[in-house]
Formats: sequence, structure tokens, C-alpha cells
Amino acid sequence: MAIQIFNSLSRQKEPFVPLEEGKVKMYVCGPTVYNFIHIGNARPVIVYDTVRRYLQYKGFDVKFVSNFTDVDDKIIKAANELGEDVSDLTNRFIDAYFEDITALGCQKADVHPRVTNHMDDIIAFIGVLIDKGFAYESQGDVYYRTRKFEEYGKLSHQPIDDLKVGARIEAGEKKEDPLDFALWKAAKPGEIKWESPWGEGRPGWHIECSVMAREHLGDTIDIHAGGQDLTFPHHENEIAQSEAYTGKTFARYWMHNGYINIDNEKMSKSLGNFVLVHDIRQQIDPQVLRFFMLSVHYRHPINFAQDLVEAAKSGLERLRSAYSNLQHRLTASANLSNNGEEYLTQIQEVKKQFENAMDDDFNTANAISALFELARIANTYLNENNTEEHVLKTFLETFDVLGDVLGIKLADEDEILDEEIEALIEERNAARKNRDFARSDEIRDQLLSMNIILEDTRQGTRWKRGL
Repeated sequence: MAIQIFNSLSRQKEPFVPLEEGKVKMYVCGPTVYNFIHIGNARPVIVYDTVRRYLQYKGFDVKFVSNFTDVDDKIIKAANELGEDVSDLTNRFIDAYFEDITALGCQKADVHPRVTNHMDDIIAFIGVLIDKGFAYESQGDVYYRTRKFEEYGKLSHQPIDDLKVGARIEAGEKKEDPLDFALWKAAKPGEIKWESPWGEGRPGWHIECSVMAREHLGDTIDIHAGGQDLTFPHHENEIAQSEAYTGKTFARYWMHNGYINIDNEKMSKSLGNFVLVHDIRQQIDPQVLRFFMLSVHYRHPINFAQDLVEAAKSGLERLRSAYSNLQHRLTASANLSNNGEEYLTQIQEVKKQFENAMDDDFNTANAISALFELARIANTYLNENNTEEHVLKTFLETFDVLGDVLGIKLADEDEILDEEIEALIEERNAARKNRDFARSDEIRDQLLSMNIILEDTRQGTRWKRGL
């Protein structure tokens, strides 16, 4: 069975056929880095990390790109309030982002482009849109002519005349049409800015992803993904910009994950229910948080509530208990049994059940049900008088492989010894001394994934086990 993806563009499931056989080009909109990420930001990171893992499991060579918005009105406001340089603020929260997603079991993207590193590309891209008549300069600002792109609204499935309702021209804007959106903003006093043919300024929000996706993945990408809230206007505007520029399809499959509510209410600062991953992972095992996020299909809304998190914790403990019991039996003397083949067949059936679930628009909820079935079969096998080493190993290997697709670790991570931690820290210090920062970061991420938190001080590197 081929993988089926619900394509937001067509609003139906479609067989996944990448542009180039065996290869997948995937772009996921990343965070605006002015604060720690909240659990609403965490959901797409976990979801699309799992999608990427499954595509790799199925044999695809995936190039995964996820950007950082490191210049934006919110960033400038936060930097001014803190009396901090914009680049210092964004660097600090990019580091915090990596700590959070690593704790959640997510892998880094192959490329994490930043807006500030692509300014020349953005300016050149806007210049082409102006030359083609899709954009115009107005007193130092540059706007996109929305009505000129005839298919505008095809992702959000809204006729352009409906979109006009509620559209307005803000004070200080010099648009031809209320529906037009900014590609370039003239600099205000005291703001971070760049030179351009239209004067000093900075890019609008939507243009960055069009430019960075094209720079790193080409004119047409296979999968473009993000939260449901990005469908309109962000992704709609990306399509308009990119397809006006290239004359080609921008993204062939669009994926959008559902919202997160807190105790059945929309998460917002005004309601005081704004949950940061940085805070919540000090109280909840990040693996439980990941397991909870994957227990609901990605397109459905999910309710973050204490009882539901506790249920996820209990479910993960059931799987870990089965895994631990298999490990314990394996270390004991194993006797040959005559019924191993029957269980090996059942393991293969569970593996197929898991794959069928993931092939069906990455249904992680049903994939987790397959893991519970594997645990049930394993527990039944462990009640047999005799067990066979090969069968025990097959159970464990299947748990490892399928768990890895979901980014769920079932082995007891506390087994890492203090001396092993110290040896890795020593290797990291040597890497930093040799300016091998890639290896240094790799070791830090490795330890963080094992719930070992490092703190670099003047007296050296200290470490502790997470809660």
C-alpha cells in the first residue's frame, strides 16, 4: 500500500508520489524566535519529525528544511523591551529551541535557514516579482498584487471576493488594494534594517519561506507543512509569491496539523493558560509529552489536560513495562520452545498493522494501538513456560524499530553510568577546544536526549539528570 497523504490543497487523501523517485523534499515552517516555544509550537515539530522518520523508514531519502524567523515585529519589540541586541536575543532562543526539541525526541532538520542569512536572496526575489508586475514599490514599502495571481485562495478554498471582506488598509500603508500584502517594509527609526533598491528596510513575513524553500529545495517541493493557523494567509501567500516567480507548482502536498486547547479552552496569554515547553518538561517526562501528542491524529484538535496526560503516561509505562520484562527474560537463561514460529508470525502481523496505520495519512494513534497489541502478545509469550532467545530478540528489535519511527524510547535511559557521562563531557570539552562545534553540539544533544542536562560555568561543565 502506498502512503496516502491528506492534501490540504485538494482536501482529500492522495497517494504520495514524490517528484523524484526515492527522494523527498520537505519544508516545515519554523518558529519566530523571540521566546521559548509553547506546546502549540511543539505539536508540528513532533508531528513532522515523525512524518520524516516514517518516510525514512520506508526507504526515502528525505531532505528536511525548517526555518527560523529571526527578524520580525515581535522580535524587535522583545529586544527593545529587554534592552538586548536582536541577534543576541534570537541566538539565545534558537539555542533554547534546540534544547526543547531534542528533549522531545525530535531530530534537527538537515537545514535550519535564518531570514537574516538570506537577505540578498529575498531582495533579488522581490525584484523579480516587481519586474513581472506581481509587486510594486510604494514609498519604501513593496507590496504583492494579490489580484494579479488568478489562483489566489486555492489552498484556503476562499474566493478572492470573500477575502476582500474585512481587508483594510492600515494607517501609513500605501496599497493599491486592501488585499495586497507586504513583501518589504521601510525601516522605522531604531529598527534593524538592510539596504535595498527601495531604501532601508526589512522583509515581510511571508516572503522568507518562499525564498528559503526555493534556495534549499528548488522550485517545486514535495511536502510543505505547518500548523493549521498558517493555511491563511501565510501559506496562501507563499503559493502566490513562489508560483508567480517560477511559473511552476510550489508544493505538491500540503499538510496542516490541528490546534491545541488547554483544558478545552484556546491557549492564550490573556487566559493565563500559555504553556511553554521549557517549563512543562521540568514537570512532565518529555517522552510522555511526545507520546501524548502522537496519541491523536495530527489533523485533529488535541486537548492538553492533566487527566489525558496521565493517561498517556500510563500507556507509555505499559509499553516500557513489556519491553523491560522482555529484556529481563533475555538476560535469564533462555530455553528453547516449540511455539516460537507462531509468535514470530504475530509480530509480523503487528508490524503490518503499524505500517497500515502510518500509510493512512500518518495515523500515529492507530500506530500506537499496534504497539499496545505488540505489548499484549509479548506479555502472553512471557507467560509461557519456555521462551526462545531469538523470539525475545525479535520482540525487542520490533519495539525498537517501530518505537524509533514514533521517536519513542522504551529502554531505561537511567542505565547510562556516571562515568559514561563524564567521558562524553570530556570528549565534548576537547571538541570545543578544537573548535569542532558540530561534534560538541552533537554530544550535548545526545546527552539531552538521555535526559542529561549540561550547564557550562566558569568552573567547568556541570551536569544533572532531568526530572
